[in-house]
Amino acid sequence: MVTVGARVQRAVDAAGLSQRQLEAATGISQATLSRTLRGERVAKMNELIAIAQATGCVLTELTGTSMVSEQVQCAARSANGASMDSMYAQVLHFLELDAYLDDQAIAAVV
Repeated sequence: MVTVGARVQRAVDAAGLSQRQLEAATGISQATLSRTLRGERVAKMNELIAIAQATGCVLTELTGTSMVSEQVQCAARSANGASMDSMYAQVLHFLELDAYLDDQAIAAVV
């Protein structure tokens, strides 16, 4: 079972942010972020919203409440040394964003 802390860590890693950079972007102390990432404290919703904005992910990616992830099946071949986990996370991120935009009735711009 993937925890909220693990999902947040994955989002932070994907965004290429350090805990200090995330602290500056969110206003959440590095100590609080560290405890959250380790699963020692439960993140508050306002913190998750700030982290989602700072990392460029959709809130449901952090909370694990997405219906998209349950529907995604992925078959791919990795290239250029990319790991399958990383590729899957990127595809899932784009699908989450697409579902969010559809839910908000925001049309795609071509």
